Amino acid sequence: MHGFARAALVAAGLSLIAASTGWAQQPGRIRGQIEKADGSMLTLKTRDGAILNVKVDDKARVAVLVKASLADIKQDTFIGIAGMPQADGSIQAFSIHIFLPAQRGVVPERHGGWDARSGSTMTNAIVSNIVTSKDGETLTVKYKDGEKKIVTGPDTAIAAVAPGNKDELKAGAQIIIMASEKQADGSVVAKVLYVGRGITPAM
Repeated sequence: MHGFARAALVAAGLSLIAASTGWAQQPGRIRGQIEKADGSMLTLKTRDGAILNVKVDDKARVAVLVKASLADIKQDTFIGIAGMPQADGSIQAFSIHIFLPAQRGVVPERHGGWDARSGSTMTNAIVSNIVTSKDGETLTVKYKDGEKKIVTGPDTAIAAVAPGNKDELKAGAQIIIMASEKQADGSVVAKVLYVGRGITPAM
């Protein structure tokens, strides 16, 4: 692999380390659409309709999410699952993102709370088994401290992580700010971002 491509993969992996560690300590993630981009300054319309001024940190890491499908998920694939816990202990997935191969062993494998929906969880894990049914697929995934059964359906959003850069941060782009610092004037400084390339990130 060429040095530039490898560096891009590692950078994307590091961005997700920052996003995946210390979930309980991080401020809530910020989701929305860029209304205006002027250099490092963004005007963001959040999903609750508020307008937020965002400064992109000089060292901010940007990763992209592109459309994918269940067919892209195989045994031994490293994925992140946003979903709702069910009474039987399984997780009903509403969003799955497929990590880059270079992120395996870099992004922590874990299961914990998530803020995409009330009561939702995020599981970073390796696919160990896939069972296909008429309604979707059931995945068994394993992570460092255990395993989970993941139920998918027609409404489960599937995306794949790809290397990105700040050029992706333009008007109309749907983003998730994964790590940020709130400023005294109410604005935020964005440190780690996901950008939906032609999609709205669902996680």
